[in-house]
Amino acid sequence: MLYEVRTYTFAPGDLPEFERGFAEALPARVKYSPLGAFWRSEFGALNQTIHVWPYDDYAQRQEARAAAAQDPHWPPRHTATLLHMESEICVGAPFMRDWSGEQELGGVYEMRTYTYKPGTIPTVIERWSEAIVHREKFSPLAAAWYTDVGSLNRWTHIWPYASLAERDEVRAASFEDPNWPPDTREFLLSMESRILTPAPFSPLR
Repeated sequence: MLYEVRTYTFAPGDLPEFERGFAEALPARVKYSPLGAFWRSEFGALNQTIHVWPYDDYAQRQEARAAAAQDPHWPPRHTATLLHMESEICVGAPFMRDWSGEQELGGVYEMRTYTYKPGTIPTVIERWSEAIVHREKFSPLAAAWYTDVGSLNRWTHIWPYASLAERDEVRAASFEDPNWPPDTREFLLSMESRILTPAPFSPLR
């Protein structure tokens, strides 16, 4: 599966206006392909929305976007000031959960993005594949993917929690497991983390 991750940054205070317009227009867009998730940033870079569109392949993405562009109800109508738009195409890890349908996993999501040395992503996936069963004893993994188009050599994993307090508890417990985290530090160049909350209409929430 491919995942198009679109990150929009708005002028302070304008994000709710965009979200309103997006919610109103969404029924028109999902006629062509489903929305995977829609989050707002709460910690990290602020005034951002992150919406994720899953596709079977590049051909389906092209067909869906071309059809949606002909729909008079898409893209969303809004008066929000959009400062920056970014799109990345990512490939899902072999152990990533199925995003079909709606799933209620938690009210708080942590999106962690690691940048690795060029050429090391296959080894990262291999080591994660062996270790992820140990981490999911404590809480589920919502998503894991690497970039195919956009900023390359990036590995993103997304974890849902009921609350920030649960996040702290789960992470502390998981680090007591000798099988977690997978040993990829030798390839690691940088790390970033964002705390996100799902919009009411997000299929993943």
